[in-house]
Amino acid sequence: MGRAGRAAITTHLPKLREEWRLDFIVVNAENASNGVGLSAAHAKTILEAGADVITLGDHAFDQKDMMTFIASEPRVLRPLNYSKAAPGAGARVYDATQGRKVLVTQVLGQVFMKRPFDDPFSAVEQVLKSYPMGGAVQASLVDVHCEATSEKMAMGHWCDGRASVVVGTHTHVPTADAMILPGGTAYLTDAGMCGDYNSVIGMEKAEPLRRFITGMPKERFTPAKEEATLAGLYVETDDRTGKALKVQPVRHGGRLQASAP
Repeated sequence: MGRAGRAAITTHLPKLREEWRLDFIVVNAENASNGVGLSAAHAKTILEAGADVITLGDHAFDQKDMMTFIASEPRVLRPLNYSKAAPGAGARVYDATQGRKVLVTQVLGQVFMKRPFDDPFSAVEQVLKSYPMGGAVQASLVDVHCEATSEKMAMGHWCDGRASVVVGTHTHVPTADAMILPGGTAYLTDAGMCGDYNSVIGMEKAEPLRRFITGMPKERFTPAKEEATLAGLYVETDDRTGKALKVQPVRHGGRLQASAP
């Protein structure tokens, strides 16, 4: 989320990759450029910091140069159920350590979103059938970018046993429900943001408060700039089955309590 979030990634991610011996890292970065979208330059910064894949969201193309950049950079994914005319892809298989293959895909929810998107459940169904765990891939991750927690939870159960990880993004607030579902899928309703939590979902407080209290906008929203917390999810999986063995939220630096795998 904005400059503070990018700083959290560039400062902490390389160290965490080494200390925790991380094999594969996915970063949702759709708000990394001034809180709206992701520019090509900022995408390069995040990839250089150690991200193996970047996922986007409903603000995927708010930064116009992403339209051309995503077509030439396979490590950046747009939502799977976005417009069929959009450049880039919504799902890909990537190489991880020791020759392992990891599927990453992202879908947008339909509930309370600003415009209707294609059915996320049928879109994910097709991808997971094409890349079964324990066969075509050793692990798979579904980033479900939704406003409604119920829709994220439904996606988790829909994918249970067929994906290694289902993790929610979009609402910027980390939830406390990290778990392994009955079929072996690691799940978290929302990973939270990498951003300054002395804010209103990453934005400086004055303008959001003004709008809530008076109903009248005065200025543009501006990302908060104090020290950011790196928030996310740590998962260990079984190479043979693709199922999750361990799941734990990550809160590193900033105002939220730090945790380690």
